[in-house]
Amino acid sequence: MRWNNPPVAFVSSTRLAVFFASLAPLILLVHKGLGDALGANPIEKITRTTGWWTLFFLAVTLAVTPARKLAGWPWLGRLRRMLGLFAFFYGLLHFLTYFVLDQFFDWMSIGKDIVKRPYITIGFTAFVLLIPLAATSTDGMIRRLGGKGWRRLHKLVYIIAGAGVLHFAWLVKKDITEPLIFGFAVAALLGWRAVDGLRNARRPALDPTAPLVRARGRPSPPGS
Repeated sequence: MRWNNPPVAFVSSTRLAVFFASLAPLILLVHKGLGDALGANPIEKITRTTGWWTLFFLAVTLAVTPARKLAGWPWLGRLRRMLGLFAFFYGLLHFLTYFVLDQFFDWMSIGKDIVKRPYITIGFTAFVLLIPLAATSTDGMIRRLGGKGWRRLHKLVYIIAGAGVLHFAWLVKKDITEPLIFGFAVAALLGWRAVDGLRNARRPALDPTAPLVRARGRPSPPGS
């Protein structure tokens, strides 16, 4: 099988496998909840777990483009949208856990937390920025915004990932091992994009056909 151009059935089955694997953390969390195995503070456990997986899927989404280009497997790009939506999905669960289970719709208390607690301020900001990215993830929205406008909007994913890492680091306070790992991963991925962007910016001057080739392609998903 040619890995740079595998059969459609292989790509479809891979997408399906990734979809169910991405649901596994939620299924495990629900299983533990039903079995009363979330520990002494189940709300904190749910909050930490959904937040961790939000960051994980953000990092994996950012990693798709480097993996696709370095491996020469363009079909990997077809997984990016789904992975990005899972990042939003777990981010939504993270927010709802705080909003419903922790604060129980107490708008006054939530407002005070957002203003007074920096880790909640930056976490809430990151979640709000995720909403337009999820809302514009369809082909129809790409056409409506235009390739350049859509790509510009989806560069927010870089800010969101950085804000998510900072939110995690401020939340755990003492043991920042995991936030540091996420931080190094995100920094490496953004660094790769910066280098790749500079390389692509110089390419038209070296290859006069490059603009024509890019013009025929579809807009790249976030972070490409």
